[in-house]
Amino acid sequence: MENVSDVTFYLAIGIFVITYAIIISEKIHRTVIALTGAALMVLLGIMNQEVAIEGIDFNTLGLLIGMMVIVTIAKDCGMFQYVAILASKVGRGKPVPIFILLGLIVAIFSAFLDNVTTVLLMMPVTFVVANNLKLNPMPFIIGTILLANIGGTATLIGDPPNILIGSAAGLNFNDFLVNLGPISLIGTAVTLAMLYFWYRKQLVATPAAQASIMKFHPREAITDTPLLIKSLVTLGLVLVGFFTHNFLHLEGATIALGGAALLLLLTMNDPEHHLRDVEWTTIFFFIGLFVLVSGLEHVGAIRLLAEKALELTGGDVTVLTIVLIWGSAIFSAVVDNIPFVATMIPLIHDIGAISGITLTPLWWALALGADIGGNATIIGASANVVVSGMAAKEGHKVGFVPYMKVAVPMTFVVLLLATGYMYLRYL
Repeated sequence: MENVSDVTFYLAIGIFVITYAIIISEKIHRTVIALTGAALMVLLGIMNQEVAIEGIDFNTLGLLIGMMVIVTIAKDCGMFQYVAILASKVGRGKPVPIFILLGLIVAIFSAFLDNVTTVLLMMPVTFVVANNLKLNPMPFIIGTILLANIGGTATLIGDPPNILIGSAAGLNFNDFLVNLGPISLIGTAVTLAMLYFWYRKQLVATPAAQASIMKFHPREAITDTPLLIKSLVTLGLVLVGFFTHNFLHLEGATIALGGAALLLLLTMNDPEHHLRDVEWTTIFFFIGLFVLVSGLEHVGAIRLLAEKALELTGGDVTVLTIVLIWGSAIFSAVVDNIPFVATMIPLIHDIGAISGITLTPLWWALALGADIGGNATIIGASANVVVSGMAAKEGHKVGFVPYMKVAVPMTFVVLLLATGYMYLRYL
């Protein structure tokens, strides 16, 4: 941080607050407004271009791009549809077993792909299953959102906020799996139980509808067997890379981009199609956020917030951790959890620099609060917005308030469990 004038200090805060307000309002696409806010930080002299570029976390971007490329290629073989249809057959066409199995698949896929990718792949098949069973798809829609975010909590790559935290705090794939995997598993089980009790009266189908599901043939979903084998080998190697991250001395971005390059090489296709399918709007949204937050850091606003947080909590790690879980959850319900986490990371770094306290519990508290809290509203996480959009195209509007009636109590219960878990394990 350099010495900055009061005008520059308040100008940076003003740009940041106005940008966030417009992102929340959804009046302008969030990527457009994030990049506009970032550009203003540089154009108005709050920081120069070199400082802005230094603030961009290229490890996070590389990890996201690499995994996106792998999934855009792998999805063409039909393996994700195969798994969903197989679950329907295993459930013998009965709505409750199918609902539970699809929920578990969403949670597992979200841990090892990412929650946005998972919902994009799973929702079309889910609509087919619900329509064939002649059921209201709303239980499946809401269940997919809740379980995608909770399942994604378990690993470094499961939820974009985790990628941000892992890169900034030097936490690897195994760190997330060991520390957050257990509570993600508990949260998944409890959420599935709550969803069953909430929707059990709606999950009833006629014998004829059940018979229609049993006519599905999972093998027919596989459209390209050679591509399936290549995709599974590549995904396996990438996951091994994540697990052996410390031994290999490779960053997540290197492993993911290496996997993407390998799969592109194995398929020998023109990469233009696959690269076009990468969610570039998300990537540039991240770039804008990194620069915006870097501007706040540069003028000292985040360090000032860190000092106030320490003053209010007395520097007590237990109090800080609990406040961070619930505070992150509340803010992530209102603001998409990605920009919130991007703002909180330097704040936690500054808390550590000022107080010298151990930051490990705070990182896990931030991840849990943001990932789980994002479930509370339909705009709380990227996966929620994606599912809502897909449901609307199918003629099923997910209302803001009706969604909250289901999601808020379930989110509250899982947050209580997460708080207890954090207290017993780390405090």
